[in-house]
Amino acid sequence: MADLFRTLLLATQCTEFDAGAERVAIALAARRGIPLYAVVPLVSNTEYETFAPLLEDVAEAQAAAGLKRLRETAAARHVTLIGNVRLGEEPYREILAEANERAADLIVARKRGKRGFLASLLIGEMVHAMTRHAPCDVLLVPREADIWSRGILAATDGSPHGRRTTQVAASIAAAFALPLTLVSVATDEDPDGRIATDHVNAAALAARAAGASVQEQMLTGKASEAILRAATQAGADLVVLGRRGSNPVKRTLLGGTSEWVASHTDCPVLIVRADD
Repeated sequence: MADLFRTLLLATQCTEFDAGAERVAIALAARRGIPLYAVVPLVSNTEYETFAPLLEDVAEAQAAAGLKRLRETAAARHVTLIGNVRLGEEPYREILAEANERAADLIVARKRGKRGFLASLLIGEMVHAMTRHAPCDVLLVPREADIWSRGILAATDGSPHGRRTTQVAASIAAAFALPLTLVSVATDEDPDGRIATDHVNAAALAARAAGASVQEQMLTGKASEAILRAATQAGADLVVLGRRGSNPVKRTLLGGTSEWVASHTDCPVLIVRADD
């Protein structure tokens, strides 16, 4: 894991929903022996400043208090926390700006806050937008979750991006001395699963070469449901998925499979960014 997670950015609004992300980010920084950067994004625009200036002052004071609490919690783990409050019209843009300025290679954020008006965006609108456009990998953490200690599951599709997902998962598994389950899901174009089997077997060879203890599985059915079911059966408490799939027609900046799994699992989900 020496080449991973060299610069960590915790995105938090210091609410109850951020507790898991805060806990995992501090634990990762402590394990890596590195400082932890944190950003608290606050909404601010001309209308807000004009009609509710006192509310903005209160929000900034609460953010500062939240960062003070986080610094004290991090210090107890011998982690230096460097925090920043950023004001802007769209909080996710402030998170991305901070990530770019810090050259972060991992953003740690909550999975969701209060449900918004778009019920389909189960991971929350701000987190959805941030993850879609993040310049680096993103770790989404449910509020009750802790750093992984049982096992890791990663999905691959045989694409160059899928290979990076495997590399990242294998590196984490080796560093934490945890078992790694690698899966590949057969598609409609691969009804007998031969291609998926070849993909997962090749990924397993690469992961073992990286020092990971690996089991491989070829899955059938709807990809999101099959991956979640496999993670549960394997007892994994970290799921590693790619942001893009290999199909240039169907893929989106945040694949539907990754979003669905992140929305429905109770463990952290690491969404690996495709190499450009």
